[in-house]
Amino acid sequence: MNRFLKLVNFELGRFMKIYLALIGITIISQIAGVIIKSNSYVERANEAIYEDLIPKEDFFATEGLMSMLHVLRSVWFMGPIALCIAALIFYVFFIWYRDWFGKNTFIYRLLMLPTARIQIFLSKAVSILLMVFGLVAIQLILLPIESVILKWIVPLDYRIDMTVGEIIQNFRELQMLIPSTFIEFVLYYGAGMMAVFIIFTAILFERSFRLKGILFGAIFVGLAVLVFFSPILIMEIMQTYYLYPIEIFILEIILGLVVIGASIWTSHFLLKKKITV
Repeated sequence: MNRFLKLVNFELGRFMKIYLALIGITIISQIAGVIIKSNSYVERANEAIYEDLIPKEDFFATEGLMSMLHVLRSVWFMGPIALCIAALIFYVFFIWYRDWFGKNTFIYRLLMLPTARIQIFLSKAVSILLMVFGLVAIQLILLPIESVILKWIVPLDYRIDMTVGEIIQNFRELQMLIPSTFIEFVLYYGAGMMAVFIIFTAILFERSFRLKGILFGAIFVGLAVLVFFSPILIMEIMQTYYLYPIEIFILEIILGLVVIGASIWTSHFLLKKKITV
């Protein structure tokens, strides 16, 4: 366990500079977005109400009251989130290929460590999961801070105050990042980790068999997706919906675990038997 934790810490450290940069961009962009959008709304409201002499009721009926939702729908808020997601998706591939194509072919040093090779595989997956949770935690810290900044700028009668829970519930994208129920958490993050395991295994196929490995990897990905979605596909093809939603949910969890287990077993086999130092 100690060696595994060291591997996880090592993987986190290798990405830390970029990771901190992503956090910094998110903080600066979102807070700047709150300030800019809030000031813009107040300026437009004051101009319409006090210069153009438009009744407040008419302005609010047209523009709506200011709330955090106005900020969330802007590129200032969603832009850094999209950037972080893109960076982590890129890192799912880079975390392996960097070891092969980086300086001194570092993967061979990893494979020679006195530990089970599957721990290398699992440490990379866990490090990505921890980075995702870290970014989500930063977002949860930012939301109440951004709400306070909005309240400082926008007068009370110009705005709608929302709790963090209300903000999340009224914005679909945040609901996926910050699920409100255990079932949603299992669905979103379980599916995400399953995808990471599948991609990792496809990469190891490519590294084990080179050109043939691309085909083997693509076949594995296709089979994994087919197995996971098989209950839904079968019901759609047969046009017979004989399972209740909770039954589909339980079945998908079981199939997801099967796919994850198959990915880990296959990756363990490839690391142990097909990738040599």
